[in-house]
Amino acid sequence: MSAQPTPHSAPEHLLRGQLLQKQVQVTVAGCGGTGAAIAAGLPLLHQAMLALGHPHGLDVCFVDGDKISRTNCVRQPFCENEIGLYKSTVLATRINLFYGLGWRSSTRFVDESWRDGTDILISCVDTRKARDTLMRTHAYRSCHYWLDIGNNAATGQYVLGQPDNDTNAKIPCRLPTVAELFPEIVEPKRDERDSLPACGAVEALTRQEPFINQSLANLALAMLARLFRHGRLSYHAGFVNLAGGMTAAVPVSPSAWQRLFEANKSEHTPALPSRNDHTAASKTLRRKRPSRTSR
Repeated sequence: MSAQPTPHSAPEHLLRGQLLQKQVQVTVAGCGGTGAAIAAGLPLLHQAMLALGHPHGLDVCFVDGDKISRTNCVRQPFCENEIGLYKSTVLATRINLFYGLGWRSSTRFVDESWRDGTDILISCVDTRKARDTLMRTHAYRSCHYWLDIGNNAATGQYVLGQPDNDTNAKIPCRLPTVAELFPEIVEPKRDERDSLPACGAVEALTRQEPFINQSLANLALAMLARLFRHGRLSYHAGFVNLAGGMTAAVPVSPSAWQRLFEANKSEHTPALPSRNDHTAASKTLRRKRPSRTSR
């Protein structure tokens, strides 16, 4: 682990040294398709951090008030014997048994009453309202990073940002959050116009690519791995388009952020699908990067 990153000519985000010296608290809000994929990869990130010299690695809490349904057993990594159990509890139990960890779970939702702090808040939620609520929690107000992941049928995004809170108050070049880059992602009124997830198992598969969740989760985890291994990042977000087999990264660059801010101000974007995938943002990146595109 590189606690003292070497200078580079390209703009880069540097990891604060204290996160290389303490046990990193991670809260995963939402344990469905993407949340479960994130959960599967976090123990590998934890082991890699320890092997590379991090003194404590990760301590993770999985949070979700939803129970496993029969439909979940098709697209999400749950089985019929687990129907009726809480998703968060099942994921934490599996991981702890397999890896010998003591990670925690909560069968609540992360809302205004959530009092636990965290270092990295990972949101894998279904609605704008859920994200808007998350931004009013102690977890959001105390975290160093907010990693948001969302998708629609075949496209999606992951965005690592630093909330404008007391923890990040003195950072000279703060990474903008998903809500700052794409404000519509936290507008609850847009949820009413979204297409709701399919209820039937076959219908769910026809309306969403089977591996969109895993694709986004793996890219987001790879980004976190680079951050903790090298102590720096040259990008902090990315978009995936499985239909075209393409990806696009958002660099750590105030000028790139400004272009996204201006694009959002100048356009009236359509309502986004239920999993808040930043369809408008994906279109913006396609226009700016014709050869590439972007849960």
